Amino acid sequence: MTRDTLRIAVTGVTGRMGKNLVLSVREAGYALVGGTSRAESPIADVRIVGDLSELISDVDAVIDFTHVSTVVRHAEIVSEARVAWVLGTTGLSAADQAAVEVASERTAVVQAANFSPGVTLVERLARQMGAALPAETYDVEIVEMHHRQKVDAPSGTALSIGAAVAAGRGFMLDAVREPAREGHCGARSTGGIGFAALRGGQIVGEHTALFTSAREQIGLTHRAFDRRVFSDGAVMAAAWAAKQAAGLYSMEHVLGLI
Repeated sequence: MTRDTLRIAVTGVTGRMGKNLVLSVREAGYALVGGTSRAESPIADVRIVGDLSELISDVDAVIDFTHVSTVVRHAEIVSEARVAWVLGTTGLSAADQAAVEVASERTAVVQAANFSPGVTLVERLARQMGAALPAETYDVEIVEMHHRQKVDAPSGTALSIGAAVAAGRGFMLDAVREPAREGHCGARSTGGIGFAALRGGQIVGEHTALFTSAREQIGLTHRAFDRRVFSDGAVMAAAWAAKQAAGLYSMEHVLGLI
């Protein structure tokens, strides 16, 4: 498959991320076949439809950053067509995730909470630090800040970083995640992973993983200055996935880290 023939569809194409993806696809030199949208917000030279099924026969890859309510439907469509699927939607239920995994048995799926190469490396380092620094002596807190319009907290990226630390220590995040603190919440538990979510202004995204002992502190920080870092990474993932066998992949696969 050549650069000129890679055909991409973007779901939620009229949204903030969708518009960035239009720019990233075109700047990469790939063909933007069209996108889906529930809103009547036309974009120059972009075919907009109401359902992904109307585009699927004409594409090699789908980039999907829409609402969790669309995940099962989109999983069925890409699976049936055996079209590569780049999925950045977060907040999936167990049933949603199961649908993604079923789709990956028939086509290549790249799933990530964040498609920034830098965040991918931060997550990898967080996992290594979780394994190397004992939970009994190094407390871990994940601090994130986003724009004032963001509706979920902690962010999907913050949870992914926390999950990486937990994996390094041999746990699932749910087993060691500390609830948000407010009021008389008691002392911090040993081995817990805490989260703090800040909101304000138009900050694209800042994430810091703090490993703190009685004698030192190490911080892993990533700051996004432009949302294009996410859309560029997703397009990179689409180009990679379109050449892969069926399977469930991450950005670490795309970057050649695993």
